[in-house]
Amino acid sequence: MDALDIEAEIDEGLVLDVARQAAHRVDRPAAPISAYLLGYAAALAGGGTEEVENLAGRVLALADKWEGEEDLDAELEQGLEIDESEATLVDAE
Repeated sequence: MDALDIEAEIDEGLVLDVARQAAHRVDRPAAPISAYLLGYAAALAGGGTEEVENLAGRVLALADKWEGEEDLDAELEQGLEIDESEATLVDAE
């Protein structure tokens, strides 16, 4: 990751799997957003390889369940701990 001036070991294949599943199962624009959010969530969780793999597995599971009209709020809340003092929701519109 010399271009970004960071030292990190990442599984590029895993990140690409997340992007691929998001693009094919959800919607094409979901690919870069999912990859970005995976990295952001991983950083909040400590950024270790185990955390990234765990979070990626959760993203892949959500993409597999996606049917387009389904409300996934319950799925997202299940087992997800967020420090609300650090989390901010942004309305893209």
